[in-house]
Amino acid sequence: MPDWIPRLRDALLAADYGYDGVADLLGTTAHAALARNETTPGLRRTTGGSPLETLTRLWLLQATVPVEAVERALPGLLDELCAARVLDRSVGEVAARVDLRPYGTDEGSLWVLGDLTPGLDGGPNRVGADHVLGISPAATSLAQLTVRRPFGSALDLGTGCGVQALHLAHHVEHVVGTDVNRRALWIAGLNAELNEVGIDLREGSFFEPVAGERFDLVVTNPPFVISPATGERLVYRDSGLPGDRAVEHVVREIPRHLAPGGYGQVLANWAILRDHPWDERLGTWLHPSAGSGQGAACDAWVVQRETLDPAEYVELWLKDAGLHGSAGYLERYDTWLSWLDDQGVDGVGFGWINLRSREGGRRATGGDDHRLEEWRWEVEQPLGDEVAAHFDRTALLRGLTDDALLASRPRLRADVVQETHGPVGAEDPSTIVLRQQRGLRRARQVDTVEAALAGASDGDLTVGQLLGALEQILGPDAGGTGRLRGVRELVAEGFLEVG
Repeated sequence: MPDWIPRLRDALLAADYGYDGVADLLGTTAHAALARNETTPGLRRTTGGSPLETLTRLWLLQATVPVEAVERALPGLLDELCAARVLDRSVGEVAARVDLRPYGTDEGSLWVLGDLTPGLDGGPNRVGADHVLGISPAATSLAQLTVRRPFGSALDLGTGCGVQALHLAHHVEHVVGTDVNRRALWIAGLNAELNEVGIDLREGSFFEPVAGERFDLVVTNPPFVISPATGERLVYRDSGLPGDRAVEHVVREIPRHLAPGGYGQVLANWAILRDHPWDERLGTWLHPSAGSGQGAACDAWVVQRETLDPAEYVELWLKDAGLHGSAGYLERYDTWLSWLDDQGVDGVGFGWINLRSREGGRRATGGDDHRLEEWRWEVEQPLGDEVAAHFDRTALLRGLTDDALLASRPRLRADVVQETHGPVGAEDPSTIVLRQQRGLRRARQVDTVEAALAGASDGDLTVGQLLGALEQILGPDAGGTGRLRGVRELVAEGFLEVG
C-alpha cells in the first residue's frame, strides 16, 4: 500500500469530503447541474477557500486551484500525489489527473478514484483507449440490482475502477476482481486501500484469471457495445468481439463458475434481430450444450428494460467516444449503421440477466425455469432483494405439488393494490389490474375470480378452501384444480405469498 493512502484518507475525513458533506455544500441546483456535466453553479458555490470547497473544485469540478489551498486541504501530500499521477502541479496551480469523488451507498460514504469526467462544460470528450470509468449510471444500476445477502465468495468480472467490488466487500468474505486493463487494476487497488477493504485483483480476459473456480455471486457489466469491432477500441466498453458475442460468452460461461445456489448478475445490451423475437434468441444463451461442461443448470430471470433503434444506438456511442462533430463522424456513423443492417439488427435491447445455480443440479424431467420479460416502467431501487425473492419463489414452486399448493394458506403481499377500469356508470369494470407498489412494481391483469381470491388471501384459509368458496358463489368455472395455474402465476410474480 502506498504510504500516502492513510494520510489522504485522514485529510478527506478532516475536510468532511464525503457524500453528505459535498451534497450539502453544492446544494440541489449545483448537484443536478454537475450531473449534466455543467460546473458553473458548483463553482459559484465553492468560492470560500475551505478544504471541502478546495477538494470539491479540484476533483468534482475539475478546476485548477492555488497550490496554497491544496496544501491546506491536503497537508504534506501534494508532492506525493503528483508523483503518483493523482494530481498535477504547474507553477502556482494544481489540477487533478484523476477523479476522486465521494460515493454514497447503503453501507455509508465511499471514495472512488477514476479517470476525469470527459465533456464537462462542453469541452473535448475524447478519451484514451485505457480510460477507466468512475461512477457511471451503468455501475450504479448494477450495484442496485445486486443481491446483498452474506456470501463466502464473489467475482467482479471486469472490475474497472472496482466500484462493484467495494460494494461486495461489505457482505462477502472474499472478493475477486478481474480486468484486462492493467490501469484499471491499479486504480481499483487504490480504491480498495483508500476504503480499507480487501480485494483480490487479477489481470486477464473474461474468466481466464479464475479458471476452475466457483463463486457464490458473480456480477459484471461487461464491455457490451454492439459494433463491427473496427476502429479504436475503448476497453471499458468495447470487447473486440463483433456484435453481442461478448455478452453471450459471459452468460454461457457464468454457470461454470457458480457454486450450488450461487447467483450471476449481468447488466448488458443485446441485438434484436429482424423477424426474431428477442426473448427466443436470448433463451438459447441459457441452455448449455450437451457435454459443454458448463456446470449445473441455472434458473434465469431476464428483463429487457429499454430498446433503442439502430440510429439512436450508434449516435449514443459515437458521442460517448467524443466523435460527434469530428472529421470522421459521418463516415463512421454510416459504416456502423450499414454493418447493423447487414447483420439484420432492428434494434438494441438493454436490461438485466439474472441467473441462479440450482441447489440440486440439473433436473431429469420438466421444463426450464427461465423467465424472459419486458418491463419498461419505473421500478423502486435497490432491487437486490427482489431478485433473490424471485429465485426463492421459483425454487419453492418447483417443489410444490398441486396437493401442497391446495393445502397452503396464501397471503396477499402487503403493497398490492387493485385498479379497475371501465366505462363511466358501468355495473362491472371491464379491466381489473393488481399492481405492486414496491420493488419491480409489477402489474397483472386478472379476472374477477383471481381478484376475489387475491382479496380473500389473508393467511386464514387454504387455497383449496378459497377456490371451493368461490365456486359456490361464482359458479363451477371459479373453482377446481383448473384454477391452480393462475394461483401459481400469482405466487411466481410475487402477488401471493404461500407458506
